[in-house]
Amino acid sequence: MANKDELQKGSSGWREFIWNPRTHEFLGRTASSWGLVLSFYLVFYVFLAGMFVFTMYVMLLTLDDFTPTIQERLVTPGLMIRPKGEQLDLSFSPVNTESWIDYVQNLDAFLEPYNDNYQAQTNDDCVPDQFFIQEDSGEVRNHPKRSCQFNRTVLEECSGLQDRSYGYQSGQPCVLIKLNRVIGMLPGKEGLSPYISCGAKREDGDKIGQLVYFPPNAAFNLMYYPYYGKKAQVNYTQPLVAVKFVNVTVNQDLAVECVVVSNTLTPGGERDKFAGRVSFKLRVSGQ
Repeated sequence: MANKDELQKGSSGWREFIWNPRTHEFLGRTASSWGLVLSFYLVFYVFLAGMFVFTMYVMLLTLDDFTPTIQERLVTPGLMIRPKGEQLDLSFSPVNTESWIDYVQNLDAFLEPYNDNYQAQTNDDCVPDQFFIQEDSGEVRNHPKRSCQFNRTVLEECSGLQDRSYGYQSGQPCVLIKLNRVIGMLPGKEGLSPYISCGAKREDGDKIGQLVYFPPNAAFNLMYYPYYGKKAQVNYTQPLVAVKFVNVTVNQDLAVECVVVSNTLTPGGERDKFAGRVSFKLRVSGQ
């Protein structure tokens, strides 16, 4: 019987804690007490939200829509090739069209914006061997900034205009090289443009054969720099260098490395293997 009374008292105690009709308390607090608590948290969270909005507003004032405040890129930009292939592996047989047709289509699509007529419509015929600097006038933005023409015909035998297969059908493949974009970079001084030098790695030096560059000086002319960013320089055309492998040894895996040579850019060491360089494998099969 005592256990039954204790259970009734316990049940009654919980009901009174949730709602006490005598004191008009809900969960142990009166309406005025709950009002004070809720008012405190309302003011507290409104203050936190205001602080967050104010902080974001101040941070946004420091940002530039056209130039990133922080650039976490290497001091020396990397190089990239076209066509890329799988894991920078270019393997094909001249007699097997299916083995190289994807490379040709990749180059056709990549070079379409470089057609001479399109370049003449959208970009300027700039003065070579000097930086194309376009400064703002105080708070007045010089936007959109102009860009210099890079005509596809400059690539000559590797343009895809004279040879629609870019040399892959004849076993003399062309590889296009570009220097990754870095806003504001001036990759040269004293009128000397950075240029590309390619060669075989390790013991493959006698197997790589003759290399021909287009343009012949293998240079990224200074007039294409500085780069001002995608928003500020909407029609920017990245300069290219093409290297043609004239007589590589067939049926051999050749480890090729191309580096940028500049009087302001230093190729990376062992810790930055991709700074200022690119490595890829080339294999031309005889059958």
